[in-house]
Amino acid sequence: MSLALLKSRALAGMQAPEVIVEVHLANGLPAFTLVGLPDMEVREARDRVRAALQTSQFEFPQRRITVNLAPADLPKEGGCFDLPIALGILAASGQIPAEALAGYEFAGELSLTGELRPVRGALALARQAAGSGRRLILPTANAAEAALVDGLVLLPAASLLDVAAHLCGHTPLAPYAGAPLLAEVSYPDLADVKGQAPARRALEVAAAGRHSLLLFGPPGTGKSMLAQRLPGLLPPMDDVEALESAAIQSVDGSFRPERWRQRPWRSPHHGASVAAIVGGGSTPRPGEISLAHQGVLFLDELPEFDRRVLEALREPLENGHITVSRAARRADFPARFQLVAAMNPCPCGYLGHPDGRCRCTPDQVARYRGKLSGPLLDRIDLLLEVPALPAADLQAAPAGEPTAAVRERVAAARAVQQARQGKANADLGGAEVDRWCRPDAAGVNLLQTAIARLGLSARGYHRILRVARTIADLAGRPDVGAAHVAEAVQSRRGLPGTV
Repeated sequence: MSLALLKSRALAGMQAPEVIVEVHLANGLPAFTLVGLPDMEVREARDRVRAALQTSQFEFPQRRITVNLAPADLPKEGGCFDLPIALGILAASGQIPAEALAGYEFAGELSLTGELRPVRGALALARQAAGSGRRLILPTANAAEAALVDGLVLLPAASLLDVAAHLCGHTPLAPYAGAPLLAEVSYPDLADVKGQAPARRALEVAAAGRHSLLLFGPPGTGKSMLAQRLPGLLPPMDDVEALESAAIQSVDGSFRPERWRQRPWRSPHHGASVAAIVGGGSTPRPGEISLAHQGVLFLDELPEFDRRVLEALREPLENGHITVSRAARRADFPARFQLVAAMNPCPCGYLGHPDGRCRCTPDQVARYRGKLSGPLLDRIDLLLEVPALPAADLQAAPAGEPTAAVRERVAAARAVQQARQGKANADLGGAEVDRWCRPDAAGVNLLQTAIARLGLSARGYHRILRVARTIADLAGRPDVGAAHVAEAVQSRRGLPGTV
């Protein structure tokens, strides 16, 4: 009877708790039992491990093999336990020294030939392993991703034989020493947008204060084109933001090292389900709002989304995170995204078009706009019409400012906000709005008039003040004046009947 213990990690939402892999060999009829709440992917490791050991010229013990993944009450998923299970069997059977396993953590999926394949969530695993003081052995294909974490000794390996040779002291694995990721980040240029000066201004204000934005107008007026240029206006990501964003994408399996420090851009189809947008599944996975963390979530044809999907956005828009609860699991995901949405003014899309081609009745228009609830629209900071421009105006329109010039003003405004309150204006709470966004006497009078005439809610009132504060920051003004409040009020009067 023999026993081997080694360390690995499991993915649980954004966390990667430590898992102890215990392998016990006993006399009796040959059997391979895997316990510790493994899912189907983990249970299938029995066949992968057996084949990998045999093709790597190791002996597969013809005994009763019991593998326990502790703690027993933590569900285990994915193929990352293949390598630690194989090493545990080798150590328990005396083919590698068991004492050599101390001081390491292992993760990797095995092919039938013993090669190591990449695993999902390597960055999340590396973030948690860095605090343990142990060295991490994982597939070579995950090395560039895991190396983004500072303070981690990373040993990439190509195969089970390479790991065994390292633990036996024959051929040590070299620590990862790849060049740092310096990929050039490129975004669509705002100079491509002709005309639409109010929309360009709204885009700049939204970027400067991290405000949500709804663009509406006939098809072909540039709504999607404008939205696609918002990520390029946002300030460059710092190390914390980049690591948070990359870790979520790593859990989803969509992270690519060449996209390091690039603002996420997510544009789901309007047929997406609630689970696809906010996250879910029997084992909770991040949804589009979490994959857009620190970036932009673009919802085109907003009224065409299922109403349950739209209503599910209300909480994360306010709180910046989402909790996905299931019968056996609960996971918290960050969701501090910037919402940009686009819609047509009516079912046919041409209400207000200069050629008068719209034939929608008032009831049809009301039903179409009624798909968007008041509470949802109340959480959107900027509502702006993007009208159809005559061909002559488009041809005569001068070239607009490039993205780089606008991004400089946005970055300067964001720097002022960070120095003043430590966060973007859109994230200010009620007491902080009263402290940092209080307008002058003329601005107060104008705001009181707007509240009376437009029927603003308390939330809408605070949103106008936040937007006014951002407009003042872009102008380099320490105070909020009547002109800033007037522009902020105007930005909330875009869609009739929604304020």
